[in-house]
Amino acid sequence: MGSAVSQSLAGRLILLVEDEYVVAIDLAQSLEQLGAVIVGPAGSVEDALALIMAGPPIDAALLDVNLGSERVYPVADVLQARGVPYVFTTSYGNWIIPTPHSSAPWCEKPVNIAHLVRILSSLPTAAKGA
Repeated sequence: MGSAVSQSLAGRLILLVEDEYVVAIDLAQSLEQLGAVIVGPAGSVEDALALIMAGPPIDAALLDVNLGSERVYPVADVLQARGVPYVFTTSYGNWIIPTPHSSAPWCEKPVNIAHLVRILSSLPTAAKGA
């Protein structure tokens, strides 16, 4: 990966919402190696919302659509209201993403890290005052 791509993630706080422990650790380590600072991982909507409310302002989020028996959309709603960009991950394709979030980028699982990094690098920087 080019240095410009990895530099674009350097120091960015990225919320990771993923309920599969092995997947979460793999994604976290891969992104940390590129300089990102991972917030989480959170394995539920409740945990993710708690991290958003309690933590420092995040720059972006990586959201697994299915978290056990719940969907991640309440987290996306809060991020959208705060102006924080997010990327969905799903095994189902983008048809599962509801209209209010249909313009958000998404990655098919298993996640291709190079593809994910390109998406994260292209996201606008969140408004820190939000």
